[in-house]
Amino acid sequence: MKVIEQLLINAGISPIAGVDEAGRGACAGPLVIASVVLHDPFTPQLAAVRDSKELSEKSREEIFETIQQVATSISVVIVPAAEVDARGVHAANLDGMRRAVNGLDVTPAYVLTDGYAIEGLGFPNLAVWKGDQVVVSISAASIIAKVTRDRIMRELDTEFPHYGFAGHKGYITAAHTKALSEYGPCNQHRQSFSNVAALIHK
Repeated sequence: MKVIEQLLINAGISPIAGVDEAGRGACAGPLVIASVVLHDPFTPQLAAVRDSKELSEKSREEIFETIQQVATSISVVIVPAAEVDARGVHAANLDGMRRAVNGLDVTPAYVLTDGYAIEGLGFPNLAVWKGDQVVVSISAASIIAKVTRDRIMRELDTEFPHYGFAGHKGYITAAHTKALSEYGPCNQHRQSFSNVAALIHK
């Protein structure tokens, strides 16, 4: 996981910001984008950092706290479902990435993103294929985004208990589809997503 960041650091390019999102494919809940700058991506304290999808919920929560303690700067942007509908998920994601990087307390010398180049960012940046698996800073951002979003979805579950948000986190599952059919969408569902729109307009 160290090659890209090590090459940049060896070339004297730092600080490096990693950027990733959580919730892009969900049909309910917000899109959450995080940017993280690590003073030392290779510190033993961050040895357990992985792509958030490879970690258990308990491990993510523990590593989340470690990242909070050792990171130089963390910026999180929460894009509500209504904004995702208004702008489209891709445009909302790219704008959220720009906002997350610009919200850092330090100015990055280079930005590494997971999969998508950030147009109009204003900083040198590189989109890394499967970046959350091969770049520590991006993996750290994926954990921050995922844990932040999961906590939001658990809170929404108490407000909208019919849908099971605490379990599926707003993604399309058989249980979620059944609840949508029975109760219809709530204001946390993305009306631009086909499965939700079909229920609204039927």
